[in-house]
Amino acid sequence: MTDPISTNKKILIVDDDHVIIRMIEGRLKAHGYEVMSATEAPAGLELAMKSGPDLIILDVMMPIVNGYNFCRLIKSEVNFRTIPIILLTSRTEQADVAIGQEVGADAYLSKPVNIEELLNKIKELLKS
Repeated sequence: MTDPISTNKKILIVDDDHVIIRMIEGRLKAHGYEVMSATEAPAGLELAMKSGPDLIILDVMMPIVNGYNFCRLIKSEVNFRTIPIILLTSRTEQADVAIGQEVGADAYLSKPVNIEELLNKIKELLKS
């Protein structure tokens, strides 16, 4: 196996499922991404605003602040609105996808996550 090439791109994962975070984090790190994570939206918002990630992977169904509201908050901030956000969720009804588009999500992928599809979408959004 060859060493991954560092992309110098920071990705924030916000999901209340530790297993999902660990799985995605491992694959992203293997592809050279720097990964940060949070299991609650308020902590994820704070991390996003402090670290300015290059991309955010965001669950929709979380306690306190759901992913739609998180996305809306990030996209309303001038300094952060250009950060691509991938909503990764088990909510796959057309109405859910429409809400994702309405709040400014750049992509909407369903769980269980297809890692190759996720990696391809990340590359497309980061153009890396």
